[in-house]
Amino acid sequence: MTKNSAVAAAQQTELVSISDGIATVEVVPAAGGAVASYRWWLDGAAVDWLRPADPATISGGDAGAMACFPLVPYSNRIRGGRFEFAGRSIQLRTGPDDPHHEHGHGWRRPWTVVRREASTIVLRYRHAADLWPWSYEAEQEMRLSEGRLSVTIAVRNLSDEPMPVGFGLHPYFPATPWTHVQAQVSGMWETDADVLPIRHVLPPAGADPSIGFDVSEVGFDTVFTGWARRARISWPEHARQLDIEAEAPLDFFVLYTPQGAPFFCAEPVSNITDAFNRMGDEQIDTGCIVLQPGQKQSASVRFTPSLAV
Repeated sequence: MTKNSAVAAAQQTELVSISDGIATVEVVPAAGGAVASYRWWLDGAAVDWLRPADPATISGGDAGAMACFPLVPYSNRIRGGRFEFAGRSIQLRTGPDDPHHEHGHGWRRPWTVVRREASTIVLRYRHAADLWPWSYEAEQEMRLSEGRLSVTIAVRNLSDEPMPVGFGLHPYFPATPWTHVQAQVSGMWETDADVLPIRHVLPPAGADPSIGFDVSEVGFDTVFTGWARRARISWPEHARQLDIEAEAPLDFFVLYTPQGAPFFCAEPVSNITDAFNRMGDEQIDTGCIVLQPGQKQSASVRFTPSLAV
């Protein structure tokens, strides 16, 4: 290994930590600005509120196997990686393992630490126009306070033309046989074999997030609408729970609950899947945001853990 490649490998796996004395968050800036862990330390034992990345994941710099990664400049899939906007056809890079250019750029590229304090870190990613023909800047501010984690994500249009945008967070949570999720929603998008939306329907009667369901009993991979921007995850066998509270425009809630997996995802996002290809349908709330040159959009997500007394 050359000196330069050794330095690059070290940067790829560098962990940066913040702590407030109760909670610790580890971040891997070079791996998509991803969070590697968010945990409390109680009597010397770790309580992980997000699925922690293992050493192999960290050394490999795989953002998709971390605890949480940012979604910019859109959430989820674009059919075939292709859409039209303002009379222009955009074709993003796709491949057999990524046919719909899932989740945008942020999780694929390194971020830079622009500010770090004991319990706060700010990361930045700057995108130069390429197949995505707009330049933009994204920031994440992660802040710990009394064991709570707040993540503020922002996107600013740096180009001289309007830019379509969506954003959000993609956290992974530990799944146990009794893990329970409750979130007030009013509808969901039924999907096809490519996990792309085909029909807006009511949540299933036996697994309505508004009532609550056990993750082990439901196989979701879809976006829910009418979300009240609050959710509660509980692990009753461990007497733990985690409340999620998001700000507008993170008005959609993606649930991914792969059966038999030791994790699941509950994602606050601003747009439905394949939103850019549905912008012309006035009957659908796509959540698409159009940023004018220089305009910025941001929102915060708060994670509040608690233990049963």
